[in-house]
Amino acid sequence: MLNRRQFLGSAAGLAAAAALPAHEGIHSIFRGVQIGAQSYSFRDRDILAALKAYKEIGLGECEMWSGHMERPAGQRLSREQLRDWRLKVDLGEFEKVGHEFHEAGVELYAYNYSFRADFTDAEIDRGFEMAKALGAKVITASGNVSVAQRVDKFAKKHDMRVGMHNHSHIRDDEFATPDDFAKAMKGTTHIAINLDIGHFFGAGFDPVDFLGKHHKDIVTIHVKDKSKDDVNMPFGQGATPIVECLRLMRDKKYKIPANIEYEYKGGDTVAEVKKCFEYCKNAVLES
Repeated sequence: MLNRRQFLGSAAGLAAAAALPAHEGIHSIFRGVQIGAQSYSFRDRDILAALKAYKEIGLGECEMWSGHMERPAGQRLSREQLRDWRLKVDLGEFEKVGHEFHEAGVELYAYNYSFRADFTDAEIDRGFEMAKALGAKVITASGNVSVAQRVDKFAKKHDMRVGMHNHSHIRDDEFATPDDFAKAMKGTTHIAINLDIGHFFGAGFDPVDFLGKHHKDIVTIHVKDKSKDDVNMPFGQGATPIVECLRLMRDKKYKIPANIEYEYKGGDTVAEVKKCFEYCKNAVLES
């Protein structure tokens, strides 16, 4: 007979856990707006320590940064080592982490796996297998515009949408402008948008207008504050229209997770993310 710990660590236990109804979980939905965090916000600790921070702050939804899975013992792998690791790693390791999130009551909504032009087909396919093993519903990706058509074939195969993530610097084959999103999505069925409202603002575009026009194609937003000259700032001290975006989502009932991405220079990570969380929560709750 297996004890509970041994059973849950087995393949049968993991399968059984996946079949269980979802926990009531940590509630971080306010007036219909789900507030969570990109686990990159907790890049100074491993994934289980990051999960502890989600629980401490009261964040009920996670978009997991691939670095939390891909850096064993904190070691940064070379490009070829990383490709080899991705293709050979036991997916049971992903299932175990997904189970930890499930048990903690934190929804693991998305896996951030950034498809680049140098990815092999096997490496692209593996990203979807990893995301499914975690229990994620979508993939987000800081990918190249040119790789979107290739990714879409595998996204169809796995029936999983991929939200392409934008940055603030406008460069060839990188996501930054509305036209970049349009080009990547043209002729595809599963390519979508992961709108970083801070970077979008930093690139000179209006995230409120874009969110209103393209909300059906947006799988999640990243929330960060930036100054008008594209510098990361504590929430409320920059000029990104965070409040306006969150209230638009609230008022229009857009079912898009709003994930905090802590990148400004601050003190203790958990304390700073908690400040970000309170800022977002208050923006939604106040009229």
